[in-house]
Amino acid sequence: MSNPLLERAAQRAIAYLDGLATRPVAPPPAAIAALDAFDEELPPGPSPPEAVLDLLDCVGSPATMAMAGPRFFGFVIGGSLPAALAANWLAAAWDQNAALANVTPAAARLEAVALRWLLDLLGLPAGAAGAFVTGGTMANFTALAAARHAVLERAGWNVEADGLIGAPPVTVIVGAEAHPTLFKSLGLLGLGRNRVIRVPVDGQGRLVAAQLPRIAGPTIVCTQAGNVNSGAFDPVGEVCARLAGSGAWVHVDGAFGLWAAAVPGLRHLVAGAGAADSWATDAHKWLNVPYDSGLAFVRDGAALQSAMAITAEYLPSESTVRNPCDFTPELSRRARGVEVWAALRSLGRSGVAEMIGGCVRHAQRFAAGLRAAGYEVLNDVVLNQVVVTFGDPERTGRVIAAIQADGTCWCGSTVWQGRPAMRISVSSWATTADDVEKSLEAILRVARKWGHA
Repeated sequence: MSNPLLERAAQRAIAYLDGLATRPVAPPPAAIAALDAFDEELPPGPSPPEAVLDLLDCVGSPATMAMAGPRFFGFVIGGSLPAALAANWLAAAWDQNAALANVTPAAARLEAVALRWLLDLLGLPAGAAGAFVTGGTMANFTALAAARHAVLERAGWNVEADGLIGAPPVTVIVGAEAHPTLFKSLGLLGLGRNRVIRVPVDGQGRLVAAQLPRIAGPTIVCTQAGNVNSGAFDPVGEVCARLAGSGAWVHVDGAFGLWAAAVPGLRHLVAGAGAADSWATDAHKWLNVPYDSGLAFVRDGAALQSAMAITAEYLPSESTVRNPCDFTPELSRRARGVEVWAALRSLGRSGVAEMIGGCVRHAQRFAAGLRAAGYEVLNDVVLNQVVVTFGDPERTGRVIAAIQADGTCWCGSTVWQGRPAMRISVSSWATTADDVEKSLEAILRVARKWGHA
């Protein structure tokens, strides 16, 4: 039996994707103005589903940023791989609440397989536990909840039962350029955004391990694999070696940088990271699956389960296999592991390595072209990030705004170590060498026009 509405939706979605390569990356002002059509009173009665879909596409689609296209470099955002997107559509039709293995066995099994593959691919301990969450913020939150449990349990305190009031204080140590989502996670956990010891970093944003303070009492040390501006890596292996035997928990915020472990030529960047206690990353960044898809990994699965498990008489939670809800903050959630499995199954080990390695080569080409044209690249391009300035702050800001308005590509602004700059993040499977050359030509053309005094 056919379903005309779903067929219509698929046709419109396919047409949208087919047009990404030729449309401006940013939505035009007229399309944004047309969004006023959505701002209406709630209809008094039902509307035909076809009309709802048509309105959504005709008004909404032109006003989207072409993040799924090949020339969006504004954030560390990958487009959706065809297999992952198709799996996402099918999983949405399944409509599984992926909480309990004996209720949604297909979703639970796919997550378990994907987790095993990921631990292998990323060089993490084979016995580590994992959680499929919304993104980097919740991945950090989940891993750090396990860390909080473990360090306080060793101090004789049950934080899940008794809370933080009266608990032994937990020292949190971070690098001076830790990502804001890490601090948000610390705030959500009651550990405090400001109650941290900040360790100095070097000129590329790497934590200086020799500056780590003396460890005393319950302590969590947060490191970073992939600085959000420079792409640089904290020396996680050295940090773990220095802290061995101290009782400190070492966490790695590897939102995109952890994927370097999947590429033989980049694996040295995460040397020693497998010795940490927990790791966070995003599949919707460099595995190129649809939003939202974060991943938390914890060496001590019992600590993660103690921090996250839930029971209730009405929940059929008895199972001989992994219940996903025992490892995640949410009880009800979508089966986001399905598209992770599909992406890994479609790419295989070599495909993942080529996709990530290709993005790094594209970033290096951007850097080389910008340097050759006389512009200053501020970072060592070790991964997919390029930070470039076009002169003084006013000129740089003028060039960035003009590049975004030009529409050929879209790059974002940043301030890195006190200097305003443009950041190019190459993260999409869809980006080709031709896209890089087309974008580089546009950037240089615009910079020559708008970068004058």
